[in-house]
Amino acid sequence: MYPILLCSVTAVAIFLERCWNLRRTQVLPLDLVREVEELIRRGSIPDAIMRCQQNRSSIARILLVGIKNFGKRREVIKEHVEEVGRHESATLERFVEGLGTIAGVSTLLGLLGTVSGMIKIFSVISTQAVVNPGSLAGGISEALITTYAGLTVAIPTIVMYKYLQSKTNALIQEMEEHCIRMVDLLKEKEGKD
Repeated sequence: MYPILLCSVTAVAIFLERCWNLRRTQVLPLDLVREVEELIRRGSIPDAIMRCQQNRSSIARILLVGIKNFGKRREVIKEHVEEVGRHESATLERFVEGLGTIAGVSTLLGLLGTVSGMIKIFSVISTQAVVNPGSLAGGISEALITTYAGLTVAIPTIVMYKYLQSKTNALIQEMEEHCIRMVDLLKEKEGKD
């Protein structure tokens, strides 16, 4: 039961930490994106760089790399943006897979408790000539309680895992769209200058 409890506490801690760090204002503040795009349209590249440096969001770090490569070939800008984007994606996905692992481990720990309870039942049966139902109750109780506890932890953990996975994927996809638009703006601005 203690390992199942540990899994439960760890799953809740990971979920809360990821919810806090995957807030839109932390990852993808749209007001920053709009402001940087407007600065690029006006040709204020140094101001756009400064604005990205002042913000600590994931999108700011990605946009900064693209803007710093202003004037280079599209493929070069895109390569730099993708490299930083991969790093930021990995940061966003951090610990999320751990929830999937915890869900699986919790289920298996519940099953392990079931097996342990069954071993106790068969041990009682093998040592007693006349089996007293009360002596079997301890093993049956252990089997049912650990199975229940394992599933009680695993089911919500799977829901938390899927929620965070979906949220992370949506943020990554939206960041990709903004980055593609920023690269297009940079190349468009370069063509006008």
